[in-house]
Amino acid sequence: MQKDLFEIIEEQNPKMSKSHKKIAAFIKDSGEVAAYLTATKLGNEVGVSESTVVRFAIELGFSGYPEFQKVLQQSLRSKLTSVQRMGIADSRFGEGSVLSNVLTADMNNIKASLANIDEKNFDEAVDTICNAKNIFLLGIRSSSMLADFMNHYLGYMFGNVKMLFSNSTNELFEQIFRISEGDVLIAISFPRYSSRTKLAAEFAKKKGAKVIAITDGDTSPIAAYADSKLYAKSDMASFIDSLAAPLSIINALLVAIGRKKQDTVKETFRDLETIWEEYDVYEKSRK
Repeated sequence: MQKDLFEIIEEQNPKMSKSHKKIAAFIKDSGEVAAYLTATKLGNEVGVSESTVVRFAIELGFSGYPEFQKVLQQSLRSKLTSVQRMGIADSRFGEGSVLSNVLTADMNNIKASLANIDEKNFDEAVDTICNAKNIFLLGIRSSSMLADFMNHYLGYMFGNVKMLFSNSTNELFEQIFRISEGDVLIAISFPRYSSRTKLAAEFAKKKGAKVIAITDGDTSPIAAYADSKLYAKSDMASFIDSLAAPLSIINALLVAIGRKKQDTVKETFRDLETIWEEYDVYEKSRK
């Protein structure tokens, strides 16, 4: 796992110029504000020029201010409280249409995920799931909805899917203590990251199982333990997590797996359609 941005700033602080130390201090004290300011506005807040802010980002090892700002936002998202998230969202959306702003942000997240996802990792994840002895699924808090959705459809394709439920760390380990080589853990985690998901990924890795991480980037705590990393851009929509892009990645995974298991899936659904029809599972269309 990569170093946290704040650790990098702290390490380099003794070598910084006076102006750069002022920027570093502002970011440390008011990072949730700084993360959403342009280079010009950040410079105005600190009392330095825009070019000084850009040089600050470059001397930290970034290609420019946009890359630095992106990493700063990612680093902060796992630390912000719900109240702070609401305040940031209000300042970003302003008085504009909430519907338009949120849907546009979701579309942009999906586009960014498509541009950055590693297709080799995606294909490896599909093969790993198809060949696994047992498939364990874990998502905690808001990520539990993504895991539940994935569990619903994987259950049609495999008889070896185990959805993990976690009210405590002890309960979680009781469910996965038999995980071993040949098994796979699909761990789903987005800010604010769950410490239990990280512990489960670490445990699965030690036991020789494969780990597939569906998360938002290298700074995610579960990325260090993953054999396949599927990164989806997640963002804040006020205190609510924007999970449109992660859900799209999961949809793509399910479709790809379904195509590889096409004969089995078709047979399963033929049997299910008979059962659904016999027991009136779905409303029949009225003529």
